[in-house]
Order: sequence, then structure tokens, then C-alpha cells
Amino acid sequence: MVMELDRDLCSLQETRNLVRAARKAQDVLMNFTQEQVDQIIDMMREAGEANAAKLAMMAVSETGMGNYNDKCFKNYFASRTVYESIKDMKTVGIIREDKQQKIWEIAEPVGVIAGIIPTTNPTSTVIFKAMIALKSRNAIVFSPHPSAVRCTNEAAKIMHQAAVAAGAPEGVIGCILNVSMGATTELMKHPSVALILATGGSALVKAAYSSGKPALGVGPGNVPAFVERSADLPTAAEYIVMGKTFDNGTICASEQAVVAEECIADELTTHLQRYGAYFLDSEEVQKVSKVVMLPNGGVNPKVVGKEPKFIAQLAGISIPDQTKCLVAPLAGVGPQWPLSYEKLTTVLGFYRVADWHVGCERCLQLLEAGGIGHSLAIHCNNEAIIREFALKKPINRLLVNTPAAMGGVGATTGLSPSFTLGCGTWAGSSVSENVTPLHLINIKRVAWHQRIPERKPVEPMKVEGMTPAASNPTAPTAQSDAQLVQEIVDQVMKHLNSIKC
Repeated sequence: MVMELDRDLCSLQETRNLVRAARKAQDVLMNFTQEQVDQIIDMMREAGEANAAKLAMMAVSETGMGNYNDKCFKNYFASRTVYESIKDMKTVGIIREDKQQKIWEIAEPVGVIAGIIPTTNPTSTVIFKAMIALKSRNAIVFSPHPSAVRCTNEAAKIMHQAAVAAGAPEGVIGCILNVSMGATTELMKHPSVALILATGGSALVKAAYSSGKPALGVGPGNVPAFVERSADLPTAAEYIVMGKTFDNGTICASEQAVVAEECIADELTTHLQRYGAYFLDSEEVQKVSKVVMLPNGGVNPKVVGKEPKFIAQLAGISIPDQTKCLVAPLAGVGPQWPLSYEKLTTVLGFYRVADWHVGCERCLQLLEAGGIGHSLAIHCNNEAIIREFALKKPINRLLVNTPAAMGGVGATTGLSPSFTLGCGTWAGSSVSENVTPLHLINIKRVAWHQRIPERKPVEPMKVEGMTPAASNPTAPTAQSDAQLVQEIVDQVMKHLNSIKC
């Protein structure tokens, strides 16, 4: 008990020391020029790329989640692709000048940021958040997941060393080593922390929003993939399996269920099987449900980011060696069908629907079960139907004819490359788009005097049945009252017109 108490106290003190150092660095960094900032993130990009493979190996080894090749790609994406998307952003000084409206917009850093890191993406999220934080001249302190402390700290260390080598102040990037819930709470509530950038489970994101600090948090994604009869079915099947199995399903934008029109469901099934999907029978669905989902709800941590072979062994079923994902045919959404919820692993739900109208409703049920506000994938070549989904669904990303996992983060679409995907007010999030450095700045506005608005004379008010002058001879009439107002207006306008810019 005493040892545990000592550990908690050390954890709290470490957090305070890191925030203090970050605040000191922040005071220096906020005075950097755009050129200095851009040089720093370029060096960070280079370090992220150079260490992508090393960090991927560490992440897989420590967490047991995902796979080496895809984590390499995620680290590279967080370094190179994110850099390419933000390198030309103006984040210092006057970032926009509207000559017609005579307004300047000036960027200011928000201050020290608390970066909460998930176990599913423990190194790529560090690289990404460090890049966007320093691009906007903010220091950042990370709180790792307890299952990914070593790899997260190593990623933060690499980013910090690169930033300092490029001229950034010491302490500009910190990471808690003695992780505890108390330390994370201390970080989020520390007076010197200005904003929380939270990625993780629903409870943690809710805690971030309840901390009393401004927070950018993201909710879960129970992403449906609707396949409509006009879709290119072989490509749709390939992309669905590709998205679902990318890093063994650890990206929140990955597909969670396929919703297929009945008229093409059999053909789609054949294509999915050709790309490595194994369809479970009813008995196997029950066995897999018991090992993938917990009795009280939520995914079993033991299967997060695991290959289908591991899940099959746990469930006591046999599957072909070349299986890439398990597919569970389901009849409904809710507790009776546990696999209808978000599964950050290589398991998909599968639904057959009569037509796109019914499919639209099924997708809504899946979103309401735990992914509202996040994303929806659609494989379709009928623009009218795509428009209906876009207008009617409570989601902030409709991903068309693309792997959802990669499309959501901006790898295969034109969305901003990001590992923090806002879910909007539907999910209780303060941001509805992919987070970039522009979400981490305050914008001051300088506005010049332009004109005096034209004001028409005030007409006397006429109220039927009321004659103030008749009842009180000394009271001002409506006409005299209007004249008095007009005289005041004229005097004010005369004074304003005499002001010269």
C-alpha cells in the first residue's frame, strides 16, 4: 500500500514537472517566426520517417495489437503525409488579410496541450499530435496508455530530440513515464494546461470534456459499410476487407459491419470470400460473440488488434489459414446481437436488406448503437443515393468507394490527414472534422472602420385606442418623441462622420 502511494505521488510530481517545463518552453516557442516553426516540423518529419520501422516494432511488441507493416505505414503517414498537408499552413502572425472587408486575422498559440494517447495507435498518434502542436507553436505533454508506455515515450523522445535539434526549447514535448489515472487527471486539470487533445475510449474522452478545460475529443466509430446494387462489387469487397484488416482493425474509422442489398448480397459474399473473408455459421457466431464482446458490453481487450486466427482459437473454431477477417451474419442491432457494436479487431457484422431505403435505416441503427457522428462508408455509383445518405445521416464523414479506415484519416481521400477525427455535437464532440494545426490556435481579428450604416427617420408609432396627449396634456406626443430621437441620431451620425480612419 505504501509503495503504491509512493508511486502515485511520484507520478503526480513527474506530471507537474513536465507541465512546468512545457510552460517554460511555451513562453519561448510562442515568439518563433513561421520560418523557425517550419524548420522544426521538417526536422520532426525526418525523424518520424527515419524511426517509423523501429517504433512500429516497439508498438506491436509491447501492446500485442496490430501488425508491423501497417504500423510502419501509420508512423510514416503521421510523419510524411501529415507534414505535406500542413507545411504551407500559416500559423504565425497575420495568417489572412481580407482587403475588401478590411480585416486581419492573427494566429496565437493556445498554450500547453495535454495529449492523451490510445493503446491502439501509441506511436503514430504521438508523431501526429507533436507535429500539429509545434506547427501551431504549442508545447505538448503526453499521457500514454498503461499498456503502451515504452513505445509512446520513445516516440515522444524522438520527436523532442528532433525539435530541439532544430532550435525548439527544451521541454517543448514531454511524456509521462510513471503512468497512473491520477497523473492523467492532474495533466488534464493542471492550471498551466490550456487545451486537451484526447484520443481514447469513451470514458477517457468524457473525462477530458468534464475537466473544465477546452478539449478536442473523439468518440467511438461503429462504421457501417453500405453496398448498393450499382457498386463495383469486386472493388467494394476488396476495399472492405482492406479497410477492416488494416492494422488488424485498430483504426476507429475501420468498417464494423457490411450492409448489402439483397439482390447483390450473394455475389458480394463470393467476392468477400475471395479476398479472405470467412463467413461464420450461426453456432460460430455465438462462440465468437462470447470471446470478442464482454458480457456487460464493450469489446474484450484481449482481442483488440488481433488476427482472426487468434480469435478463432480463443473461440474454439477452425478457419482456413488464409483467412483475413471473420464475418458474422446478423439479423439485428443491439444487446441480442453483440457483434453489432464496435469491434476494434478483425471481425465484421453482415446484414442483408431489401433495398437502399431499408439499408439507410439499418446504417442509422448501427450508428446509434455506438458510432453516431463518426463515419459511414458507401459503395455506390448512384449519386442521387449518395446524396440521400449525405443529407440524412448523422455522420461527419461519408466515405465513398474507398476503404473506410484509410479514407477516414485522409490517406485515400481528400480529407485532412489526421489521427484525431471529430464527431461533432451528435457524439458530444466540440469538433466535427479531422483535427489540424488550425484547431490549435486562437485567431485575433483586427477590423477597421468602414462606413456608417444608413438610418431612416423613425416614424411615429400609432397604437389604436391610445391618445397620450389627450389624457395628459403635458406628456410628449408620439410625433415629438420621434423628433427627439431623430435629433439624437443626427447628432451621433454627425459625430461619427467626422471621425477619420
